[in-house]
Amino acid sequence: MTNVIEIIGLRKTYGDFGLRDICFSVPDNCITGFIGVNGAGKSTTIKCILNLIKAESGSVKFWGLDIKSHEQEIKNRIGVVLDEGAFYEDLTMSEMKRIIAPAYTSWDEATYKSIMEQFSLNPKQKISTLSKGMKAKYALVLALSHHADLLIMDEPTSGLDPLIRSEFMKMLLDFMKQDGKSVFFSTHITSDLDRVADMLILIHDGNIVFQEEKDQLLEKHRIAKGSCTLLTPQIREQFLSLDETGYGFSGISKDAMKLKSVCPDILLEKAQIEDVMLSYIGGEKHE
Repeated sequence: MTNVIEIIGLRKTYGDFGLRDICFSVPDNCITGFIGVNGAGKSTTIKCILNLIKAESGSVKFWGLDIKSHEQEIKNRIGVVLDEGAFYEDLTMSEMKRIIAPAYTSWDEATYKSIMEQFSLNPKQKISTLSKGMKAKYALVLALSHHADLLIMDEPTSGLDPLIRSEFMKMLLDFMKQDGKSVFFSTHITSDLDRVADMLILIHDGNIVFQEEKDQLLEKHRIAKGSCTLLTPQIREQFLSLDETGYGFSGISKDAMKLKSVCPDILLEKAQIEDVMLSYIGGEKHE
C-alpha cells in the first residue's frame, strides 16, 4: 500500500500546548479518519502539513514530494475543506469561484456547476448570507471541482444537522469510487466515520495514540459485559477501561479474542469508534 501523505517528527508549540514529534501516514485509496476531542491537535496538525503555519521541525511529504519545495504542485492536487472557511464574506459564490478557479490547472467548470445544482446553491448569493451548512457545501463544491486526488477536511461537519452530514458522507463515498482518490478527514464527531472510514488515527494532547485499520480496531476492541464476580486480577488486565456497578461491569477489551479465551462466560458486543477513542484517552461518551 502506497502513502499519499507521510509525516515524520512534526513539532509545533503554542504556549503549554504542542505537537510532539507527530509521525503518521495516510494511505492511498482510503478514507482516513483523524480523530480526537476538541483541542487535541487536529487542526494544528492539518495546518502544519498544508504549510499554512510553519512547523518547528519535521518533514511532510505528499506523494513522496516535500511540501516546502513542491507546494504549488502538491496543492494543485488537493481539495481542502476547513471548518472556519476561507471566503470573502462580501462576495457572491460566483465571484469567490472566479478568484479560486485560476489557481488550479484542472479546474472543471461543468463539474462546478453540476455540484452547485446538486447542492441547490445559488451562485449569485452572497457568502455572508449562507448558513453554516451551505458554506460547508460550497467549500466541498470548490474542493471537488478541480479533480483533486486527495481531499483534506478539517471538522467539515461540525455544527451541521444530521441530514447535511449524511449528504457529506455520500459525496465522500461517491468521490472514492474513482481510481486513485484519498480522503483525510479530521473530526471529533466519530459517528461520521463509523460508516465510511477505512483507517483511523487518534491524536490526544498533541501525541499520536494509534493508527490502525478501522475494521481491525473494532474487531479487537469490544464492549465486554458480565457479573463483577468474573473480575479476577487476570481478567482486569484485559481492559482498556472498566466501569463497575452493583449490577455488573462494562468495559472495552484490549484484545477481544484473548479476553474470551480466558473468560468464556463474558458477553462481547460490537463497539463504536467513540467507545474505543474514549477508552484510550479517558472520558465520558457523548449522549
